[in-house]
Amino acid sequence: MTDPIADYLTRLRNAIKASHRIVEIPASNIKKELTKVLHDKGYIQNYKFEENGPQGSIKIALKFNPVTKQNAIVSLKRVSTPGLRKYVKHTELPRVINGLGIAIVSTSKGVMTDKEARTEGVGGEVLCYVY
Repeated sequence: MTDPIADYLTRLRNAIKASHRIVEIPASNIKKELTKVLHDKGYIQNYKFEENGPQGSIKIALKFNPVTKQNAIVSLKRVSTPGLRKYVKHTELPRVINGLGIAIVSTSKGVMTDKEARTEGVGGEVLCYVY
């Protein structure tokens, strides 16, 4: 697999389209950090890290609106790919849908949202947009 983050986002996207409540994804440190950010910002309901085998897995409970049955995540878009990395300074961090969505950024201080990186004053690699 050349791009594990794209695989992570695709598995989430497919589970949302198929209206699954839970999705299981092979674990890695960057995927665990992405999951924590999505949970902190309220895009997923819950998650659990399972240590089975050498790699382990992440079980993610997706968040749906009980009335409309619509998911909290409307779109997941990969920005920085292995073939074309996208690095930005803290002054040039993107605003997703004029601040309604989040951009997940991998910085020297860890994985965080664009707003957190702006307040910390650190730039980094823009991993994905979520809204």
